[in-house]
Amino acid sequence: MGGVALALLIRAVLMETFYVPSESMLPTLLIGDHVFVNKFVYGARVPLTDWQLPALREPRRGEIIVFDLGRKGGRIRPLDECAGCSSESFIKRLVAVPGDRVEVRGSEVLVNGQHLEVQGTGESVRDDKGALHALILERLDGCEHGVLDRPGFEPPSMPERTIPEDHFFFLGDNRDSSNDSRFWGVVPRRDIRGPAFLIYWSWNNQESWLAMLNPLTWFRLLTGETRWSRTGDSLDCRVAAEG
Repeated sequence: MGGVALALLIRAVLMETFYVPSESMLPTLLIGDHVFVNKFVYGARVPLTDWQLPALREPRRGEIIVFDLGRKGGRIRPLDECAGCSSESFIKRLVAVPGDRVEVRGSEVLVNGQHLEVQGTGESVRDDKGALHALILERLDGCEHGVLDRPGFEPPSMPERTIPEDHFFFLGDNRDSSNDSRFWGVVPRRDIRGPAFLIYWSWNNQESWLAMLNPLTWFRLLTGETRWSRTGDSLDCRVAAEG
């Protein structure tokens, strides 16, 4: 029982896991990536209470963060605008913090009137649907990371808006295929869980979860469908940029 209690305490206060279910964070995260989330750094909530532990620091632009949104009738909205909604976790990149002015002009992103620095790589990435995207390097507050741009496709624009106090603005790295703050708005501070910091497992599952009942599926995961090369990859883009 002591071990179970310790595991529950760690998950509630220190760290939890998150499974990446969509292509919205390509090329950084693939469908089937499993990541660790640091709940302690932003101040974890004490289970069954409204108390929150002191934060070590505030969220930073460029971080990949897991947060909660509300879903009701197929519509996604921030929880502070969605009374009675069921809660669901999402993962995106933080682009703007409280007080920032942010604007999206198709594939261009401006923060406080400045275009985010981008650089072409000459490389391309194909998504699970077979669509080809150009791989672009984007720099945000010293955080260098890849984003995708689909040739001939113009993503939705968004007029400049100022991010209110205690709220945060997120975008997916796969800008042409991401349901993010351009559509459902900003996330309250209290609904942010923490930054994703490490890929601990990645697998290319092409079957339903029921297939996991078959031991042959386990063998295939170990021998062919597990992406071993991604295991242990850091999601701290500042480390990647400096390394």
